[in-house]
Amino acid sequence: MNENLISLNQLPANQLGKVRQIRSHGITRRRLLDLGLIDQTLVKALQTSPAGDPTAYQFRGAVIALRAEDASQIMIELVSESR
Repeated sequence: MNENLISLNQLPANQLGKVRQIRSHGITRRRLLDLGLIDQTLVKALQTSPAGDPTAYQFRGAVIALRAEDASQIMIELVSESR
């Protein structure tokens, strides 16, 4: 596995990442996959709530808020903005 992977909850605001792996299991994994978080999906961190959790992410034309606990199970690869 690529050593340049970070968890989605570590993605800085206004940065892009590409989904590489989902480590969660059960219904949480199914929910994330149903939302469209599959391998190679581009995700952009938009903003974090004032309390620090959840964080809003944009992908596939939607904005979804994920708790840090769930986002930490999604491994991403950083992508440059030049795409």
